Amino acid sequence: MTRKPSGSTFSDRHHTMPRRVRAVLGPTNTGKTHYALERMLAHASGIIGFPLRLLARENYERMVAIKGIRAVALITGEEKIVPPGAKWISCTTEAMPLNRQVEFVAIDEIQLCADPDRGHIFTDRLLNARGMVETLFLGAETIRPLLHRLVPEIEIDTRPRLSQLIGTGHTKLSRLPARSAIVAFSAADVYAIAEAIRQRRGGCAIVMGRMSPRTRNAQVQLYQNKEVDYLVATDAIGMGLNMDVNHVALAALTKFDGTTIRPLRPQEIAQIAGRAGRGTRDGTFGTTAEARPMNEATVEAIEAHRFDPLSRLYWRNGQLDFTNPRTLLASLHAPPPTAGLTAGRPATDLLTLEALAEEQDILGATTDRKATQLLWDVCQIPDFRKLGDDSHIRLCQRLFFHILREGTVPDAWLESHIAGFARTEGDIETLMHRLSGVRIAAYVAARTDWTAKAAHWQERARHVEDMLSDALHERLTARFVDRRATSLLRRLDSDGDRTLLSAVTNTGDVVVEGHAVGRVEGFALKPHFAATGPEQRLMLRVGRRALLQEIPRRIQSLSDAPDSEFALSLEDGSLTWQTVLIGRLIGSATVLEPDLRVLQGEFQDARQRDRVQDRLRSFMETEIRTVLAPLFAARDATAGHPHLRGIVHRLMENGGIVQRQADDHAISSGMHAHLRRLGIIVGHLVIYMPALLKPGAMALRHLLLSLHDGCQISVPPSHRVVMPIADLEKKEAPSLATKETVSQATLRRNLGWLTIDPYLLRIDVAERLLSAIGALTRDGDRPAPADLASRFGLSQDILICALDALHIRHRQAHPPHPSFYGPAAPLMLLHKARKQNRSKVVSRPRMTGRKQPSAGHAPIDGPFAALSALRRKL
Repeated sequence: MTRKPSGSTFSDRHHTMPRRVRAVLGPTNTGKTHYALERMLAHASGIIGFPLRLLARENYERMVAIKGIRAVALITGEEKIVPPGAKWISCTTEAMPLNRQVEFVAIDEIQLCADPDRGHIFTDRLLNARGMVETLFLGAETIRPLLHRLVPEIEIDTRPRLSQLIGTGHTKLSRLPARSAIVAFSAADVYAIAEAIRQRRGGCAIVMGRMSPRTRNAQVQLYQNKEVDYLVATDAIGMGLNMDVNHVALAALTKFDGTTIRPLRPQEIAQIAGRAGRGTRDGTFGTTAEARPMNEATVEAIEAHRFDPLSRLYWRNGQLDFTNPRTLLASLHAPPPTAGLTAGRPATDLLTLEALAEEQDILGATTDRKATQLLWDVCQIPDFRKLGDDSHIRLCQRLFFHILREGTVPDAWLESHIAGFARTEGDIETLMHRLSGVRIAAYVAARTDWTAKAAHWQERARHVEDMLSDALHERLTARFVDRRATSLLRRLDSDGDRTLLSAVTNTGDVVVEGHAVGRVEGFALKPHFAATGPEQRLMLRVGRRALLQEIPRRIQSLSDAPDSEFALSLEDGSLTWQTVLIGRLIGSATVLEPDLRVLQGEFQDARQRDRVQDRLRSFMETEIRTVLAPLFAARDATAGHPHLRGIVHRLMENGGIVQRQADDHAISSGMHAHLRRLGIIVGHLVIYMPALLKPGAMALRHLLLSLHDGCQISVPPSHRVVMPIADLEKKEAPSLATKETVSQATLRRNLGWLTIDPYLLRIDVAERLLSAIGALTRDGDRPAPADLASRFGLSQDILICALDALHIRHRQAHPPHPSFYGPAAPLMLLHKARKQNRSKVVSRPRMTGRKQPSAGHAPIDGPFAALSALRRKL
């Protein structure tokens, strides 16, 4: 709807008549609308605005019954019935004719000023729409404080509900009482619940906001005439649609509002639940299906009609500058003039204008105020189809140039557009789509200044809409009331390439024509039917259609999910969300920053996949930082120490353990102490952090190093310090060689395992062993303590293997020469400075061919070797 740029309202020119501004506030079922109609019809002329086309049509028919068809007009975006002598008008709030002078003006559901999408329209009417004698606003109590602030002269009356509203908790779908309305928040859920009701209770009526008034009325008549006892609807029934409902059951307590999945506010639940109970008959409300029970505080607030007041209303500037599109956009983005008002979400008309203002041909054509005004009028054509692409923008562009250059929309365009939708074959969704397309033609035809034969095209559009509405009612009735149950495959045999009705239930089951064809696991469709070939492809295609709305909701839910809902498998790097596999880690150039791959899903575009990938990457970064927290803490603590920072950087690059380098010997004792305080040990073989050898850190590092090196090998369990390599090879793939390759040894050492053939020894045990033996042999050769092996959790044989592998000079224990008497010679640990021809001591020293030691000297490897070494020391 367009407005003049002048700041005055239509009532400013009638100062001679007294004007009264009033509000009647209260919950549902207070008789507010009935009162407003009585007040309006008592005046000589009047306009009443409703939030829905359905309501405008319903109350138009009520007014016609009282005043006659020649005295009453109906004005909506798509429908205009305006007899020459009409005095009273029922209209939608958006289509309200503000330039018409009437005694009485009323706006219903004025609390919709707080709606982020449509609120600016209602706020504009609140501030500017005035009757010459009386103005009346109807709505909820929550808007009272802002009414006082924004309209200081207003008089406010409060009306109590005529009946009680009582919460009854959660009720199973199969146990809902007769005369119940089940409310869902998407078409898919409506269809799924309606199918369940059909199977359990014989059928139901369907009401959705996308329906035409004719279809909606026909469906309501099914219910009102008690042909069915159940009504399944969207929250459209919350806006004043009056039916004989005893109980309202919500199938969900959250809704997708176009941007995010959010919880329903108590006042929203009350608006819907208030449909239960009419007149003085009490009503009940609760939850059903997968919805959890409402908390006690919410139930008490709804029963007592006590809600937090609104803190702000949404506003958009109405004083527009039509000099050119850029000045028009600037005026639309003007800031609110007073406290309590705020900018809402960009509406479709504004988004369309912003897109067209970037087109050079549009800028070249809008060189005066008249052309810019026309552009804005065209941009306000509602996007009824909501296809999610730029088709609506292109449509507005074509219509703008037709009207600008030719003066009107060509008859050929209107005929082609309407004829394209004048077909009644197809399923429910197809008919819904065609109805949306016809509504655009009806909107254009309703602008009498845009068409040469407005009355003709209005009648033509209304005829096609009625035809589609009747067909839709028949499909809904056949589908959810008295349709004969037949086999799905038989239907496919007879009509295999038709488009079938599909939906996704709250539990993730994909339902096609009442038959479960698969299940959504994460973002993928998993079929669970036996069909193959063309049948399977058809079913999968129909199933994927059902996911067009489900996948965006799931992506938003994943984006908002806490880390506790995700899990990483340390076995293979798989990532799950709510126990469902959705991604997998893959190797990258950096150990601690692996890449990840999102598994195949029913994504509509790359942006949806990227959102999932970004959330998984965020979880992995948190997981790695948490499990390997000591390493990241050391990095942060050494930020100001260049040499220490270099050591920590090497640890980060190598996953927590690095081999000693030549320049590491230059590390001072003070730096050693500093590193030790950070949990870093500079050992004989490696630099490592003992905290990273704990089970959790070892398991994660094993996964990250395996991904980085592209080599998956088995390692001992985290609680072991030593293990035979042969036991691990049993777990390897059959192609694994008997002797491990260099890459496997390197990976194991980087992880923290040292090869002491034929065993693996944990690196911290090896480092402690080197330190202990170094301390023992600092001043010379020493016999090994009897408990040396047990100190490190090793057997004597494994200790010898470790000494050999670590190049620790030693002489093994052995019995004395037959010519000597006494105990066996102990294991000797030799001082590393002692000369010896062999760089490595063999495992069993040879005794044959040895010369007899001279008298007075104990043999170096005899039973008194330890005593001899001690005497030399003394």
